[in-house]
Amino acid sequence: MKPRDILWLLLWTAGALVSFSATAVAVRLMAHTLSLFEVLSVRNFAGLAILLGAVALRPELRRQLRPGKPWLHVIRNTTHFIGQCGWNSAITVLPLATAFALEFTAPIWLAAMAVPLLGERLTLPRAGAIVLGIAGILVILRPGHEAFQPAALVMLGAAVLFAGVAVATKRLTRTVSTFTILFWMNASQLPLSLAGSNLDFPSRLDAAGWTGAAMLAVTGLTSHLCLTQAYRYGDAVVVMPLDFLRIPMIALIGWQFYGEALDPFVFVGAVLIVVGIVWNLSAEARRAAPALAEPETGRGPAPAPDDRAR
Repeated sequence: MKPRDILWLLLWTAGALVSFSATAVAVRLMAHTLSLFEVLSVRNFAGLAILLGAVALRPELRRQLRPGKPWLHVIRNTTHFIGQCGWNSAITVLPLATAFALEFTAPIWLAAMAVPLLGERLTLPRAGAIVLGIAGILVILRPGHEAFQPAALVMLGAAVLFAGVAVATKRLTRTVSTFTILFWMNASQLPLSLAGSNLDFPSRLDAAGWTGAAMLAVTGLTSHLCLTQAYRYGDAVVVMPLDFLRIPMIALIGWQFYGEALDPFVFVGAVLIVVGIVWNLSAEARRAAPALAEPETGRGPAPAPDDRAR
């Protein structure tokens, strides 16, 4: 890897870390005045407005507004919307570090789902990632312990749904662009979120709420953008450990601004989860290396989707 690529990798990863953390803080800033659906309305409206603005500035993007496979967009976006509801709900109740650590289990569930849904083999690294992921979850949640919070199950459910979204996204990337996926995600989810909202909700935002809305409008897209760009400059095996720095960062934010304790069990469990993910990614990279070394057939690999970023 060239020094310049390393620099860009670090910069894009830093942008992703800041964006993801700011998104969680933005949701909390709005949650005391807005409902769950109203918070999602802000995010979807802002995302759609920015994407339509891009179309106005670059008319050639209009060709990318064709959905390609409408039924797959419906499945993906409905699942993603339910997962978003769970994520936004849990992030206002759970300690931020716990919520982010549990969200990191999405690649574990994706590895499990890829076997029946994508016809991929259950290799030893995949099985090991699943086992380590479950062990990490048990360390974080400590079932039966007084520290256990039922909202953690909501975040786990959201992570499972996000894994399903990643499977649908992987299929979509074979035929449509990232811009198309993001556009139809916001366009289809905006009516769903508005249906559960009181349309006067902007009038209920106070100064903190407007700050959160402005943050969410930006980070809702920059989190996806920065992490996607990081994957362009580095392999997933490199990006994943860097992305893991989100957990200590958000833990410090929770401790500093919300008085949340720095729970060592969360960090131990998160390390188990990430070690399993990196083990599986390393094995996948080694397995893919011979295929990449073969002569080109005119058809490149589809870009890897990322749907952990909320």
